[in-house]
Amino acid sequence: MSNEKKFLTCDGNQAAAHISYMFSEVAAIYPITPSSTMAEYVDEWAAAGRKNIFGETVLVQEMQSEGGAAGAVHGSLQAGALTTTYTASQGLLLMIPNMYKIAGEQLPCVFHVSARTIASHALSIFGDHQDVMSVRQTGFAMLCEGSVQEVMDLSGVAHLATIKSSIPFVNFFDGFRTSHEIQKIEMLEQEQLAPLLDREALARFRQQGLSPQAPVSRGMAENSDVFFQHREACNATYDNVPAVVEEYMNKISEITGRKYGLFNYYGAEDAERVIIAMGSVTQAAQEAIDSMMEKGEKVGLVSVHLYRPFSAKHFLAAVPATAKRIAVLDRTKEPGANGEPLLLDVKECFYGKENAPLIVGGRYGLASKDTTPAQIIGVFENLALPMPKDHFTVGIVDDVTFTSLPLPEEIALGDKSTYEAKFYGLGADGTVGANKNSIKIIGDNTNKYCQAYFAYDSKKSGGYTCSHLRFGDAPIRSTYLVNTPNFVACHVQAYLHMYDVTRGLRDNGTFLLNTIWEGEELAKNLPAKVKKYFADHNITVYYINATKIAQEIGLGNRTNTILQSAFFRITEVIPVDLAVEQMKKFIVKSYGKKGQDVVDKNYAAVDRGGEYHKLEIDPAWSNLPVEAPAPNDDPEFINKIVRPINAQDGDLLKVSDFADRPNGTWDNGTAAYEKRGVAAFVPEWIEENCIQCNKCAYVCPHAAIRPFVITPEEMAGAPFAENDTIPAIGKQFAGMRFMQAVDVLDCLGCGNCVDVCPGKKGVKALEMKPLETQLEVQKEWEYCVKDVASKQDLVDITANVKNSQFATPLFEFSGACSGCGETPYVKLISQLYGDHEMVANATGCSSIYSGSVPSTPYTTNFRGHGPAWGNSLFEDFAEFGLGMTIANEKMQERLVDLMQRATTCEKCCDEIKAQAAKWLENRESAVATREVFETIVPLCEACGCDICKGILDLKNFIVKRSQWIIAGDGAAYDIGFGGLDHVLASGKNINIIVLDTEVYSNTGGQASKATPIGAIAKFAAAGKRVRKKDLGLIATTYGYVYAAQVAMGADNAQTLKAIREAEAYDGPSIIIAYSPCISHGLRAGMGRSQHEEAEAVACGYWHLWRYNPALEAEGKNPFSLDSKEPNWDEFENFLKGEVRYASVMKQYPAEAAELFAAAKDNARWRYNNYLRLSRAQWGTTGEGTPEVN
Repeated sequence: MSNEKKFLTCDGNQAAAHISYMFSEVAAIYPITPSSTMAEYVDEWAAAGRKNIFGETVLVQEMQSEGGAAGAVHGSLQAGALTTTYTASQGLLLMIPNMYKIAGEQLPCVFHVSARTIASHALSIFGDHQDVMSVRQTGFAMLCEGSVQEVMDLSGVAHLATIKSSIPFVNFFDGFRTSHEIQKIEMLEQEQLAPLLDREALARFRQQGLSPQAPVSRGMAENSDVFFQHREACNATYDNVPAVVEEYMNKISEITGRKYGLFNYYGAEDAERVIIAMGSVTQAAQEAIDSMMEKGEKVGLVSVHLYRPFSAKHFLAAVPATAKRIAVLDRTKEPGANGEPLLLDVKECFYGKENAPLIVGGRYGLASKDTTPAQIIGVFENLALPMPKDHFTVGIVDDVTFTSLPLPEEIALGDKSTYEAKFYGLGADGTVGANKNSIKIIGDNTNKYCQAYFAYDSKKSGGYTCSHLRFGDAPIRSTYLVNTPNFVACHVQAYLHMYDVTRGLRDNGTFLLNTIWEGEELAKNLPAKVKKYFADHNITVYYINATKIAQEIGLGNRTNTILQSAFFRITEVIPVDLAVEQMKKFIVKSYGKKGQDVVDKNYAAVDRGGEYHKLEIDPAWSNLPVEAPAPNDDPEFINKIVRPINAQDGDLLKVSDFADRPNGTWDNGTAAYEKRGVAAFVPEWIEENCIQCNKCAYVCPHAAIRPFVITPEEMAGAPFAENDTIPAIGKQFAGMRFMQAVDVLDCLGCGNCVDVCPGKKGVKALEMKPLETQLEVQKEWEYCVKDVASKQDLVDITANVKNSQFATPLFEFSGACSGCGETPYVKLISQLYGDHEMVANATGCSSIYSGSVPSTPYTTNFRGHGPAWGNSLFEDFAEFGLGMTIANEKMQERLVDLMQRATTCEKCCDEIKAQAAKWLENRESAVATREVFETIVPLCEACGCDICKGILDLKNFIVKRSQWIIAGDGAAYDIGFGGLDHVLASGKNINIIVLDTEVYSNTGGQASKATPIGAIAKFAAAGKRVRKKDLGLIATTYGYVYAAQVAMGADNAQTLKAIREAEAYDGPSIIIAYSPCISHGLRAGMGRSQHEEAEAVACGYWHLWRYNPALEAEGKNPFSLDSKEPNWDEFENFLKGEVRYASVMKQYPAEAAELFAAAKDNARWRYNNYLRLSRAQWGTTGEGTPEVN
């Protein structure tokens, strides 16, 4: 076409959403990483009024689960509307039942899938083909893309072909590697694709929609006489699909000039060694083939686009006739199979063919494991061997079953003009967002091609991030991480000691460091290894104190804009004036909805990005010896497994390192060994102002500040003086000293402890200070943790807030965000019940910060006891917890029988009999059963009779367990509500805590049924229009479920009381805990998340109450409203203090007043409802029937 090409800098998800919007009338959606952003784009565009091919906006409907979304898609299609959905991983698997129906009924639609790993021995959010391979049998056609440009070009083929063929499509591409990779690509526009739509086929689809005007029945039941024949009637329709897809690919090729086929060949015409693959690896393979062909090697690649139906005719035509050896690469694993799916398909095509090539298969890239051109060369080298290895693995070292190919040395094979950069940042410091803007600035303002990809660990904000940027004069096919950067920026000073930040930095490269040090002090504090690298490789080093500049501007820890400005000024990839202009343009786009003040501060950050300095490199640094790792007494598991993973060296671990734990089991307490030291500011304890209330420890999200009571004996060996402590308050602590110790290396610097501190006479006992000024107090913490015994047995830890904090937290240093509103609740439960706690955790934020390799924040006490934690799925968390309970019940039944028999056993001593009797009388007491456990186990070991052997087999069931189910609002209100309801109805003694952030926090802040009216969230781009579900009140309708609604920051004591009552109640309990989240956009910052809870209750946004069925038996009202009459005048001000509400005013001013009024009316309606319940007069008449006056 003669039209001028239009370029767009976007990621794969945006490209897919851009095309799907054109062809969709309805989108039924549910969030799941990494596909959620496709649905978010569609929702945002619909809210903004974007029109599709039919001149209308897309109707977007969020559902309660992926299964629900698939059901809605099915129903919408049956009614005659073109309908789309977006999903991945377990979400796609939940759609399988409806996929069979949709395909069987030949309903045209497209499921866009960012292909992702399926949870097996562990969950992974990253990309491979396990999910899409699990639906290849459903009857959906399957189309695959390997790059962002291919997603743009071929997604339209899926939509056009599904309408013409009447066969539904899964359109998939690699999760993260393609879905989140940003590329500068050529954009297809609606005007180019609209003429390709088969209007007659569309009309047939409309006519087939169910309608009372032309009624038919669909979805019948059939018996054995006709089902088989009827099922075979679809064959001709499927036989037609490859031709339809090929036709549209040819038309797309005419438009774009890029040749697409069902199978695309790349390489030597006379290739003898050929790789078959699909997805993003095909791009890296092209780089490898170019390199090998330059050396005269006859190699090639067949990229699979149409995977189902698999056309053997087209495939065989794509493979060079000269091919003698073929390696098929599958991005999935099917244990027990004779080969992975693509391999078996390829082998079937050649079965019985004369002179068929030798075919071997291998696995690569599970969970987004990087696959590089060097590794692809290794696959070709394997094919050249006399006996090529079959069923091989790529990119790992398998020293157990020896499947792996040798790991080659990495080489740079991209275009010579390509400039590569790496940026090491801290989650939520803005580094990733700034780099997304940077790559778009370069893409939109130069003729250069560009690419950006972002690597993360599993922590929430505060975790490791690494941005990988490339730009150059030729299209970029490097679908792997930057390994040989020209430029490296380290935005976190602590990373110099934690990670190998100079690895691969090219000779004569550039290094930028954000640091508090300057000049000689910087040179003094740089690790010898880093200094040696700088000198050996002639690196130009710049440094800037962006942390200080950000504080001066008022940006807190948001150093991103300052460092982005420094990058553009140092590299001059585009003229500095243009860069400044564009950065400010993107600031308005990124932060405009947060207000002009935020915009102005970021403008100032751009202007101050030039305040960097050059570090003089001493040539003598080349002679520096590299420091050996400091010796330690840590467990082998920590040194051998945990530390390499924490150092971002997990890729270097071998299969044998996990051979003793193939089921995914992980040791508890590993988070304590991280000691990252990433906070810019940490609290300093000012002992003379401390009143020993322990509120600071109570609210700390990471258990990084704790009270210690120290005996004279313990003081004698302490690394601090007596005047660094104060006398402990309380008769039980007579003669002892008190210290509030701070773990400055695990603190994330939120400042909530300082915020809640009442201090003495208004003068706080805590003050935030720069980390480097507090490093010396770390030894105080380490001594207290190691050598100061817990004094929790001297107090009743359930009595009050102060006492509770003398209990050792058995949940510490999690991967949660700085200032997280959820973890203080989780930590408190671990302090009260952790030594006998069982946890069934729903997938979500709480599962990720509670159990992400290598960090396990759940830990043990000095006896080795602690919470036992398990995670199943998002949708089945409640049933999972119920399963734990009924297993315990069954084992307890057996134990009761054994204990009863022990009381009369002739071989058992009197003490065993006494302990068995004590256990039978006190089965529901954790304290008593713990005492029995400590006594009876050694006695049974000494006795050795059959009954005692039986007791020993069940010894882990002797101590009474406290079963907790932990879930977020997305799990509890939406996808898992049915299971939750069933568990509550069961009457079992199970405790449930719902950490209510009012959005899907883990997948990026999408709306749930917990989202209040008026809030902007993803999937509610114009503000939520219906009121929040009252989950707690629903639970009370059973009459035998304990329920409570709490907010720790509003009432510490009420939270403690609710948790205590819930655990004590002999039946099901549910606690709804208000949890401010980074997704809310607190204007005051997450350092005031506890204050936000207090404000929420004070203005009537959130209410505190408890419903205790045990009171009804006493003739009392079971419902207690614990919060005071709200100050309704502050309600709107509270809303304006959170971006999720304030942005409604900015983006939709006409609707904002109406929505805010509705939100306030709804809050009043709830409060009045609670008020009525609390004022009901309860008595008993007749046979205990409650009487309400």
